[in-house]
Formats: sequence, C-alpha cells, structure tokens
Amino acid sequence: MKSAGPDRVEDDRARRRRFWSEEEKRRIVAEFGEPGASASVVAQRHGLNANLLFTWRRQLRDPPKRLPGEGVTLLPVTVAPEPSATSGRMEIVLLGGERISFGADVDAGVLVRIVKALRR
Repeated sequence: MKSAGPDRVEDDRARRRRFWSEEEKRRIVAEFGEPGASASVVAQRHGLNANLLFTWRRQLRDPPKRLPGEGVTLLPVTVAPEPSATSGRMEIVLLGGERISFGADVDAGVLVRIVKALRR
C-alpha cells in the first residue's frame, strides 16, 4: 500500500497533468484499433485511463463541433435619433437600402421570424 503523504499528493498531481500531442493520441488510438487490442492493455502500457482512449477515438473520428457564435456575421447598425413626435413605428433598413416598417405593436414572434428570414 502506498502512503498518502505530501510527496504522494504532488506525484499524483504531476501525473494527472500530462498533455498528449495530437500525433501521440493518433498513434495510441491506432494501437488500440489493431485486431485483438485491448483498451485496458494499451492504456496501461501508456499510463493512462482506458476511458481516455475512447474519448480520443471519438474526438479524432468526429469533426469538431462549431462553437456558439462561429460563422455569425455582424452587420453594421446605426441608431437614428428619436423623432420629436412618437410615431409608434419601427423600421429596419437593409444594407441594400430597402426598408421594412412595422408598428410598435408587432407580435414578437412575427418579428423574430422576419429577422431569421433576412439572415438567410
């Protein structure tokens, strides 16, 4: 049985902080993919948890997921000064100069559908 003294804690932390390059991951996952290979045996040989092999295999097989906000294009927006008289109307001006006007009482769901349609 190993002692749980201060030296042991530092050793455990150092072991858990191992970083694997993508090349190393690919090589180890390829080893795991050989006929008759066992995840636990391959993992023990490289000093890692067998679950990590399955995670790496999935990461290397599946394309990376898009992060929220990736591929979003921001459009320039200008805020016009408020008119002196409240008109109760709103207007969206598109890049091409087209204008979409609607009343301030427009249904929020309808407005969301309009904006989504314009983004396509």
